[in-house]
Amino acid sequence: MTLIADRPGPGAARPYRFPPVVRRAVAGGQVVAAHLPGQNLAVALLLLDVGAGREPVGKEGLSGVLAKALEEGTAQRDAAAYALAVEGLGTALSTGLDWDSFQASVVIPVDRLSAAVELLAEAVRTPKLDPADVRRVRDDEATALRMDWANPGPRADAALRADLFGAQNRWGRSLHGDPASVAGLDVEDVTVFHSEWFLRPGTLIVAGDLERIDLDALAAAAFAGTGGGPAERGGPIDVPLHSGRRIILVDRPGSVQSTLRLGHPSPHRAHPDHVPMALAGTVLGGAFTSRLNHLLREVHGYTYGIRGDFASSRRFGRFAVSSGVQTAVTVPALVEAVGEITRTQATGVTEDELEVARSWRAGQLSVELQSPRAIASALTTLVVHDLPDDYHARLRESLLSADVNQVSAAAATHLHPESLTLVIEGDAAVIRDDLESAALGTLLP
Repeated sequence: MTLIADRPGPGAARPYRFPPVVRRAVAGGQVVAAHLPGQNLAVALLLLDVGAGREPVGKEGLSGVLAKALEEGTAQRDAAAYALAVEGLGTALSTGLDWDSFQASVVIPVDRLSAAVELLAEAVRTPKLDPADVRRVRDDEATALRMDWANPGPRADAALRADLFGAQNRWGRSLHGDPASVAGLDVEDVTVFHSEWFLRPGTLIVAGDLERIDLDALAAAAFAGTGGGPAERGGPIDVPLHSGRRIILVDRPGSVQSTLRLGHPSPHRAHPDHVPMALAGTVLGGAFTSRLNHLLREVHGYTYGIRGDFASSRRFGRFAVSSGVQTAVTVPALVEAVGEITRTQATGVTEDELEVARSWRAGQLSVELQSPRAIASALTTLVVHDLPDDYHARLRESLLSADVNQVSAAAATHLHPESLTLVIEGDAAVIRDDLESAALGTLLP
């Protein structure tokens, strides 16, 4: 008896309408807001142009330590008093950072938003930064990283990033630093970094019922005591492609699995090909139904899952594939993955594959952009990447209207299988001979 199951076809993407964007300059900073009529919850997010890319080389992880140190009290209150003030409003201070920005935010009922923004600004602008607290936070972060780096993955990620972007550059090192770089930070590193970057006004992002929110008053609280102009952003970084495939073997003696990372540089976030690139990446490796996942998981049974996509920041991007496979099938898995990337670059995508990708990506908008926090996050994308205010309003149509020729052209232009770096974290004694025999690229020492 044979069981034949056909995949269901894609459903129609649900309609979605992004709220109008409001911009104004207030008190030396910028306010970017979205009106959510009738919404009782609001989000205020202070966005500073000081992501990990601003950290000096050798001081990786500095932003993360400072972000955690903001929770240790302010010039006005100790940690316990500050925590009680925030919790008394029924909210919490959330912080986050990426390559391009630092963010501190609160989610709270509209009638308490003003008080919450004052507390948010107090933590960001006037943190206590007691030396003992800073050292404790640093040591906690270094310990957490040591635990994380003991697992498969972080060392492979770091090796790939260093080979693509150069370890001499900040963007060629790990986003959150490594155990050694964080452990080596001192109190002065943190205090100087704060004084240099965290006292600039930045941008206040607000998502909520603007008829009940005084944006000028919020901005005055968020930007109080700040000064200095906007920081120089710099243009896109020209990252050269390698002239041939390279293989890096990260030894993990005795490992029964190999962690795979394949990648090459790709364009920055505001590149005009972003939408067709994203759809090409979805077809190739960005969804469970993707080519790579179907081939390596369903056809060959090499892995529980494999992902591949384009990811980008303001100045640079990368295409990367990640998976884990049993040691015995390391080389066959690599051969199949490189082959599938090569085929996609050479032949493009089909209409059936693209229809699934378009429907899924466009349909996600109506699911992902429902809450005030999600709307606030979308507004940060506009600010960080200098995108037009109607970007999200047009995004659904941009996804649904992308055709096979556009997406196939993006795959042909922005996939570079001949320039891939292949990083394998696994048992080198078992894997090395097979890697050399497969002739997938130059095995680096």
